[in-house]
Amino acid sequence: MIFEIFHLLSEQLNRFFVERGLDDSEVILDNIAVVDGPTDVSEGMRDKVVMTLVNFQEEATLKNFPNHLQTPQQVIYRNSIVNIHLFVLFTANRNNYHKSLKDLSVILEFFQGKRLFTQANTVFDREVASMGELGDFRFTVELFSPTFEELNFLWGTLGGRQLPAALYKLCIVPITSGKVTQTGPLVEQINNEFKHK
Repeated sequence: MIFEIFHLLSEQLNRFFVERGLDDSEVILDNIAVVDGPTDVSEGMRDKVVMTLVNFQEEATLKNFPNHLQTPQQVIYRNSIVNIHLFVLFTANRNNYHKSLKDLSVILEFFQGKRLFTQANTVFDREVASMGELGDFRFTVELFSPTFEELNFLWGTLGGRQLPAALYKLCIVPITSGKVTQTGPLVEQINNEFKHK
C-alpha cells in the first residue's frame, strides 16, 4: 500500500507540473540520503524532485478497533488494521536553485488545492501492474513544519547536505494483509432464561 500511494502521488504531481508548463520538472521515488552516493545512483536523481519516505507512525487512537466481517454463514475475524501516518520529504535536487524554489512552490500549490485523496477523486492509471493491488483508499496530506532542531537532525541523518525541501504528513493510511485469523458461527438466538437459586 505504501508504494502504491507514493506512485500515485508522484504520478499526480508529474501531471500537475505538465499542466503548469514545467515539463522539465519530474518527481521520482528514491532515497535522497544516497544523493551523494555512487555515480549511477546519484545520476538518476540529478535535476529532479525526489520523493522519500523519512518516517512513519501508528495512529494509536484507531489501534483497538475490531476487524471482522459477517457473512450469512459465519463471522470472519482478522487482526486489527494498522493505521499509519507517513512522513514524506519532497526534495528539489535541481541544478539551478531558482528552479528548486519554483518546484517547491508548485508542490505546495498542488497540496493546497488537493488535501484529500480517494479512489473517487483521484485519476490514475489503473492498468499499470504495480497499481493492481490498490483497492479503496482515503488519506489526507498535510504540510508538516519541523523546528530548526528537527530539520537539522533530519538532514544530519540523511547525509548532512541540506537541499530545498518540503515535508508532508500523509494521514491515516490503513495497512492490512487480509489474512483470516479465525472464523466462527453466527449468533442466531439469545436465550433469556433466568434461574433462581
